[in-house]
Amino acid sequence: MSTAPTRRVAGIAAAVAAVTIAAVALVGVAPASASGKTSTGGDYAVTINGTTTNPASGKDFKAKDLAVSGTIKVRGIHNGFDIRVADLGVYDYTLTGAPDTQRMVTKPTVVFASKIPSLTAAQLSGTKLSQLEVRDDTLTAIFATGAGKFKIQAKDGAQGGIFQMETEFAGPVTFTHTLGAGLFYFTNPYTGKINFGDGTPAVTSGSGSHQMLLGKDSPQVATKTSQTATTTTWTVQPGGRLGGVLGEDAVELSAGATNCTSQCQAQNQIRGSLPGPPDPVDPTPLG
Repeated sequence: MSTAPTRRVAGIAAAVAAVTIAAVALVGVAPASASGKTSTGGDYAVTINGTTTNPASGKDFKAKDLAVSGTIKVRGIHNGFDIRVADLGVYDYTLTGAPDTQRMVTKPTVVFASKIPSLTAAQLSGTKLSQLEVRDDTLTAIFATGAGKFKIQAKDGAQGGIFQMETEFAGPVTFTHTLGAGLFYFTNPYTGKINFGDGTPAVTSGSGSHQMLLGKDSPQVATKTSQTATTTTWTVQPGGRLGGVLGEDAVELSAGATNCTSQCQAQNQIRGSLPGPPDPVDPTPLG
């Protein structure tokens, strides 16, 4: 399994250090049952072509038709990730562990080492950032190429339906998801769903309090084509998407996402309206 480069994880950790200090008064608050994605709020900053933008609270930053290269860095209070323009892959999707009643980790933890679409040179030709919108804890980025569009939506939350990627090409696109070091896919004995996590139990009190790290791939108009303990591959149809769901939403006894192909939302989940099962105990990696 590929693992995230240490220097990029360290960069995300440094970026949230000041936030962690400012929020230290919240440490020791016992995790509540999930009623939202975060108890402290989120805030994204984005670095494009070496320039960092972080709009003031309640204000929008919008840009269109930007020529971009290298890596776009997205850094929030609760999560962060990189977008590599060369292949439109997402790398080092990291939960920061910043103090919050909804957090599932207490230090920067790479949840996904990579989420990579298999796009041809022709599909990637002429890639530009056709639209970018950043407002507080929400980000939308749409890339236009010579053959179609690729959309990323993200929410700076400690958990919930907080990330998705959508494709708009003439044919299906294969995605490969690779978990971060120490995480694995497993069958949840209470729901029968395939979840992922690191098996660390929740801590309900004290300075190290956190919920159990639990997640689930969330597809729409997509078919899983392979599954191992650390990777999945998917075929996503035009207009379909692959999302990521963390925390309570990942284990709800629900029917799952709708068969959406237009204006799909990263938070398109039931979000706490159904009772959740107990946390799994000593989950076993898929073999």
